[in-house]
Amino acid sequence: MGLRARRMDRLGETWRAGISFGSTSGIITTLGLMVGLNSGTHSRLVVISGILTIAIADALSDALGMHIAEEAENKHTVLEIWESTFATFASKLFFALTFLVPVLLLPLDAAIIAAIGWGLFLLATLSYLIAKAEKEAPWKVIGEHLLISVIVIVVTNFVGSAIRHWFG
Repeated sequence: MGLRARRMDRLGETWRAGISFGSTSGIITTLGLMVGLNSGTHSRLVVISGILTIAIADALSDALGMHIAEEAENKHTVLEIWESTFATFASKLFFALTFLVPVLLLPLDAAIIAAIGWGLFLLATLSYLIAKAEKEAPWKVIGEHLLISVIVIVVTNFVGSAIRHWFG
């Protein structure tokens, strides 16, 4: 493989890493936050505020984390590090903001159910693409990722309900 071909492959690698991490984090973190805030407050305003906060603050935080992790590997160029940083930020921000749509258009309880369905669909699609790229069995990768997501949803629902019970 020539130098240019290796460079193009590395370019794709840094974008894939950022997008994979950012989108997965955007989906799971936002779902967990939404479910926990809803079960704790049942407030549309609080859920919207949480989504916007996580879309901005956590996207920046994850992008910085990706940036530092890529620097620590000491195997990427400065451009590659910034590519994965930007890809992480943009994908996390984008995917987190998609969860605003059901909250703005539906009654809150229906919006939470729609958001869970949307998030699991997105994660299953991403998992399928990853499995195909890695030549793994899609059902195994999808199942593993969805199981983790469901655990996050159940735990954050329980935590939100417990906080409402103890402090509400």
